[in-house]
Amino acid sequence: MTRRYITFAGYNAWANRRLYDAAARLPDADYRADRGVFFRSMHGTLNHLLATDRIWMQRFTGSGEAPDRLDAILHEDFASLRAAREAEDRRIVAWIGGLDAERLAGSIRYRRVSSPEEFVQPLSPALDHWFNHQTHHRGQAHALLTGLGQAAPELDLLYYQRLVDAGTA
Repeated sequence: MTRRYITFAGYNAWANRRLYDAAARLPDADYRADRGVFFRSMHGTLNHLLATDRIWMQRFTGSGEAPDRLDAILHEDFASLRAAREAEDRRIVAWIGGLDAERLAGSIRYRRVSSPEEFVQPLSPALDHWFNHQTHHRGQAHALLTGLGQAAPELDLLYYQRLVDAGTA
């Protein structure tokens, strides 16, 4: 099972790089415009993904900064947001790479950002949710790119796996 999460962490970093490469080509007005998605804009969506990754990593590891809002704008400018995203992806890959079967069979205890209620959850299903959540919001960002007439990158997990197998990811 650890191999699956190592794959997901690698895929996550790869997909984020590709998405940021595409988002970097947007004019700033398009990047920031409210397009009716859950976090309004490409800027809001990318910030949300970083915010929730930090929230979950704090839950998983007990360390790191975590915002207290799901719609937090952690970085106003694209360049610093991208640098923070890359750093967080390296942190995720390193942490996932250090998990073993015993830890994956364990649980985590946390509070949601929106309520004081404490939750206890097995780690493995929490990781499944976390990686799925990232894919969900990257899909929204992908749709924004397409709607803005931009070339949206291939982000399928299967495509990534084929690239890894070919040694070109």
